Amino acid sequence: MATSDPWITLGRGYEDSLRMVRDPTREVYVAKAQGELAGFLILSMTGPFVGYVQTVCVHPDHQRRGVGTVLVGFAEERIFRESPNVFLCVSSFNTDAKRLYHRLGYDVVGELTDYLVRGHSEILLRKTIGPLAGFRSG
Repeated sequence: MATSDPWITLGRGYEDSLRMVRDPTREVYVAKAQGELAGFLILSMTGPFVGYVQTVCVHPDHQRRGVGTVLVGFAEERIFRESPNVFLCVSSFNTDAKRLYHRLGYDVVGELTDYLVRGHSEILLRKTIGPLAGFRSG
């Protein structure tokens, strides 16, 4: 994770990656292909944005093979059991990820200019199956 974009552009290193994966308030899931780690995702199921996808990371050797789509689909399944909304941020320069999320039906909620690093924005996205009012988890 720490040796590929967007992490390099965002100035995130190995220690940052470990901290995210080890955070006890997060759920971490991995995807394997032919016994190798192909990717992982980190979810936050607490706080004001229950159902926030903090990280989707696909190993460069497995990109453009559907791993990201499978990970996001798994995240949606998991989150929609407890919340009608999935939220995530994507870096403005991460063209492939933006294309994926658009294809999967995510809508732009807003833009956080210079949020992580100067000169780049984080774009807040949402996919919903309905409003919070009347939603029943389970």
